[in-house]
Amino acid sequence: SLRNYNAQVGETYAMIKALNKLTGLGMPETCRID
Repeated sequence: SLRNYNAQVGETYAMIKALNKLTGLGMPETCRID
C-alpha cells in the first residue's frame, strides 16, 4: 500500500513538473517554477 502510494506521488510530481515546464514557456522567466 505504501509502495503504491509512493508510486502515485512520484507520478503526480512528474506530471506537475511537466505542466510547470509547459506553462513556463508562456511565462516570463521570473514567474517560472522549476
